[in-house]
Amino acid sequence: MATIALHNLEGKKLEDLNISDEVFAVKSNDELLHQVFMVIAGNQRFSIANTKDKSEVAGTGKKPFKQKGTGSARQGQKRNPVMKGGGIAFGPTSDRNFKRDVNKKMKQKAVRIALSEKLRSGTLIAVDALELKDAKTKAFAQVIKNLKLTGKTLVSFAEGEKTLSIASRNIPKIANIETKDLRSASAPKIGPIESKVLMVVEAVSFKDKAFITKTFSS
Repeated sequence: MATIALHNLEGKKLEDLNISDEVFAVKSNDELLHQVFMVIAGNQRFSIANTKDKSEVAGTGKKPFKQKGTGSARQGQKRNPVMKGGGIAFGPTSDRNFKRDVNKKMKQKAVRIALSEKLRSGTLIAVDALELKDAKTKAFAQVIKNLKLTGKTLVSFAEGEKTLSIASRNIPKIANIETKDLRSASAPKIGPIESKVLMVVEAVSFKDKAFITKTFSS
């Protein structure tokens, strides 16, 4: 069975916690992670580039010069793409659609693989509880310092700790997510291997129950 070191808010190790292999010891699958990542990234993409074809550019439709006798190739209008100031042929338009769909179980498995990779790389950190006397940014920043969390960190809050998200949202490179939303969250949101994920022991237990009872029973 997989284990994770449990720390307190002072950064001291308390014990090794047994966690589910079905959630935190899933075999690596780079192809699945890449597929899910590309679909989700494409769904978040907005088409900004837009060009005008010859029907949209300003200009007259009058024939620019006579058909014969000029020595030049015949032209029907100045808005032709081959003419200076004419429309763009086959250019990007703002009505492009990049959205794709991904199977629900594939998306959930990608999240489990991402969490498993975090555990294997030592970037998944568990604490006994996130209980602060004052929900202040300074107090939460001290917790981050005690746990030696540097770089990008995703903090997974349990149900009763949502108010602490206010204390952490102003800290640079810290992102928040509620534990119940982590099951359906995208694997890219969990981040690359070098980024950290901070979870309380209640959140780890919730992940075990949520994935095993809902994912594997369906």
